Amino acid sequence: MSQVQQTEPTLEVLAPLESGVEAVQGRTPWQLFYTRFKRDRIALFAAGVVLLLIALALLAPAFARFVVHRGPNDLNQGYTSDISVPLLGPSKIAWFGVDALGRDIFIRTLYGARTSLLIAILATGISIVVGIALGLMAGFVGGKLDTFISRLIDIVLSLPLLLLAIGIGAARIVRGQTLSLREREFVEAARATGYGNIHIMFREILPNMVASIIVVATLLIPQNILFEAALSFLAVGVPAGTPSWGGMLSDATNGALYRIAWWMLFFPGMFLVMTTLAFNLLGDGLRDALDPRAGR
Repeated sequence: MSQVQQTEPTLEVLAPLESGVEAVQGRTPWQLFYTRFKRDRIALFAAGVVLLLIALALLAPAFARFVVHRGPNDLNQGYTSDISVPLLGPSKIAWFGVDALGRDIFIRTLYGARTSLLIAILATGISIVVGIALGLMAGFVGGKLDTFISRLIDIVLSLPLLLLAIGIGAARIVRGQTLSLREREFVEAARATGYGNIHIMFREILPNMVASIIVVATLLIPQNILFEAALSFLAVGVPAGTPSWGGMLSDATNGALYRIAWWMLFFPGMFLVMTTLAFNLLGDGLRDALDPRAGR
């Protein structure tokens, strides 16, 4: 009987295996998020719109000073020959036209973006900070403190304080996440190592909720923009003279001016709709990209 010779694997056989091993590389959660997010063209477009709006809002003073040479509250500066009829539609003189007082709607729209974004981001930031603090304490400590904070949130949500109620509502999301995470193995390991509650809450649990917090913040901003516009429309928002999309819409509907000056209603309304839609689409894209169970 002939003996079967055992040969060593050749380099040609090992090469595919080695290349296959090299091809398998670990990726961090943020790398996985970026891979998912860049596939969502709608979310990428929405992110571009949001960045453009922020840039326009920041550059509003530069446009007023160096481009159109008019401030947001400068009155009739020769747009028409008759000062008693200051209305002028979109033109080379005023890109978005002027309102009943002769104020440049383009510049007022850009300054309105500054007002809306500033108020919305500040309100969202305060709401998120308060919501994180209340939600972490309620979910981690539990017991009577959890009951007290939960009932407090229920009372606030029942009050007609829209901005505050929706903002504090973020505490419920944080509380639910905390209740789930506090029983995980890494929390038990940190507790067994000797770390205190403060360390565990802010160094172990909170970083694992960043994805949810980002999504909630992105979806809260457009709601706050709409509420600010609604309050300004009712003349109970920002002080008089401060450009605001809601205030500009109110000016357009005063005396039904929009019937003869459609631009007074169209341009601030378009920016308001575009901003809220872009933030909502961006929030949906972030939620899908940050969700490991998403199938995209």
